[in-house]
Amino acid sequence: MNNMPALNESAEEEPVEDEDGWMVTFTDAITLLLAFFVMMLTFTEFDIPAFEEAAKAITNEVGYKDELTTTEELKIEVEDIVFEMEADQVVKVGKDKRGITIELASRAFFKPGSAKLRETASPVLENITVMLAAKKYACFNIDVKGHTDDEPIRTLEYPTNWELSSARASRVVRFFVDKKLDEFRFKAIGLAATRPKVPNRDSEGRPIRENQATNRRINLHVQRMSLEEQKRCNEQTDFKDVLTKVQKNSRISIGPND
Repeated sequence: MNNMPALNESAEEEPVEDEDGWMVTFTDAITLLLAFFVMMLTFTEFDIPAFEEAAKAITNEVGYKDELTTTEELKIEVEDIVFEMEADQVVKVGKDKRGITIELASRAFFKPGSAKLRETASPVLENITVMLAAKKYACFNIDVKGHTDDEPIRTLEYPTNWELSSARASRVVRFFVDKKLDEFRFKAIGLAATRPKVPNRDSEGRPIRENQATNRRINLHVQRMSLEEQKRCNEQTDFKDVLTKVQKNSRISIGPND
């Protein structure tokens, strides 16, 4: 007689660990990386901001962490400047698909009917200049657009709102360029009253003074350059860095007593 105990066929089997489970995560990561390189090729000729957003999404998915894009960092830094200077009533910071927007209320930056900057406007623009001069933002373009309300202006200096809006946009650009930001980064655009933010008049044609004040503004649109522009920008930036080092070393080697 076989005295060996009978096996309990109903006993639960111990779960077998799936040794190939890591392959799922690995495959997902490879797929995302492949998509990343495909988009690199797709966006080579255009739409750098869209590429930046796509790259962020893939990086966050693969790395399981939330990272800011350079454009988002730029927006936060400008917002910090505006907050610290308590200028949020006259400076509005936003973001669109192409980059960030900085809206300056004309009443706070210019004298009425003039393109002359108020003295109180300089500190805000100077702080924005310092931020835009940072190396990580050196290859961002800045389009400066001047807007007016629909009230006609007729002066010797500004026959129409076209001249006034263009002059104000150009004055802001000149401020930045005078502070040593590179000229090739800028465009000055006058739009007169053609792009109102809110209606200038009510249904009966009466002016809405508050809305007209809102429409008198300067918009700065800051966005990454195209790859070709970035290449030229980096070359010029690198040249300037080398030139600065050479000049610095020359002053050190000559010395005040040589």
